[in-house]
Amino acid sequence: MSSTIALLLIVVSVLFILGIKFLSSPKTARKGNLVAAAGMVLGLLILCNGNGVSAWSHGWSFNYTLIVIGTVIGLIIGAIGAYSVKMTAMPQMVALFNGLGGGAAALVASLEFMKGAHSVEGIKAFIAVAMLFATLIGSLSFSGSIIAYFKLEGKCEKPITFPGQNIMNGLILLVIFGLCGYLTVNSGASNATIAFLVLAGLALFFGVAMVMPIGGADMPVVISLLNSFTGLAVAADGFAINNTAMIVAGTLVGSSGTLLTLLMCKAMNRPVSNVLFGAFGSSGAAAAGAGGPAGTVKPIQADEVALLLAYATRVVVVPGYGMAVAQAQHSVRELTEELGKRGVEVQFAIHPVAGRMPGHMNVLLAEANVPYDQLIEMEQINPSMDRVDVCLVIGANDVVNPAAHEDKSSPIYGMPIIDADHCKTCIVMKRSMAAGFAGIENALFYKDNTRMLFGDAKASLNALVAAVKAS
Repeated sequence: MSSTIALLLIVVSVLFILGIKFLSSPKTARKGNLVAAAGMVLGLLILCNGNGVSAWSHGWSFNYTLIVIGTVIGLIIGAIGAYSVKMTAMPQMVALFNGLGGGAAALVASLEFMKGAHSVEGIKAFIAVAMLFATLIGSLSFSGSIIAYFKLEGKCEKPITFPGQNIMNGLILLVIFGLCGYLTVNSGASNATIAFLVLAGLALFFGVAMVMPIGGADMPVVISLLNSFTGLAVAADGFAINNTAMIVAGTLVGSSGTLLTLLMCKAMNRPVSNVLFGAFGSSGAAAAGAGGPAGTVKPIQADEVALLLAYATRVVVVPGYGMAVAQAQHSVRELTEELGKRGVEVQFAIHPVAGRMPGHMNVLLAEANVPYDQLIEMEQINPSMDRVDVCLVIGANDVVNPAAHEDKSSPIYGMPIIDADHCKTCIVMKRSMAAGFAGIENALFYKDNTRMLFGDAKASLNALVAAVKAS
């Protein structure tokens, strides 16, 4: 590899790292996307250059026409998706694109393995392990992400379980590991192709079997985990074909996805194993909280809420998935602007797992041009919630349920929540008294300082805007 190529690969790696860094904040997320995209374009140009690139030392020949056609098709599909998909459907698109990434990584590894298995030299054990790992993880990520997509679409949102499911999954995993061990040392065997195809098929099935028992509201964690799997598959591809840029990019995605998964599980006070194997949200979880809290629900009308908001000093908005479903983010922004004109301090309390993907609420509010400095994380805002005049909960449920602090028998006991019950007056906006994902009633609804504003979130917010303007 020439010194120029080596230097350019370092530049690509730095661009990927900066891209990930910028994505950590809503203010710089767009810049992060552009920086990472620039790194990807540069990496592609280096690969196709041919001046000392490792791939050429492997005897590869490039069909530039196919590369250009594939790139153009990808750009068109990506642009159509970016401009046509609604912000409320962004989690589905993320799941779908992540699955395609995993599938692409699996295909690269599969083609390389098949080519090497039929060569005279065979495949070295280390390279075989990398190819098999990429095929396994990439296939799992592909099929699992497709199921996650359907769950986010509401096609099969509830956990699908049956007796002995974990045992069956464990046996499939043992067979997969056995095939991986066999192919590592017997890649040139006459039956290697059949064994490899069985391995790929089982990996695809295992991805489906792994995600089907998981409830739809746990999809943020699942998407993050599958995203890390895709990154690891890409990194393994990089080892298999000796491509440094792929190793760096895959490692960054894999590590960041893993860390995000762990952080979200911490935010729910649940281990990853409970998300993957606990079937949280099934009838068992609902039964655990069947007793429900005691108390009386106190409804309120929009004009009464408008008076409370208009004459408040500090208001905190807690957005949830219900806001996304109602597509009410623009109405929320309009309401906060009206309150701001009256000198009311308005902030948004963001729970790490609110919505259907990591950062879902941040994305929706950013799309509605809500100022970034108004978005406050749960840990920062909780200590001052007792000094909030009005807390407006829009479509959130389990992330504000005081049972997480008060009821040791609750399925969500110990889960960090936004302390909406600590404010002076809490207004909960919901269509009905339906339980949240955990399948239990929300004790917040029955608190003395809570009032329920029933109805569609967008319609209710529009009524509040009109009432505030008139007050």
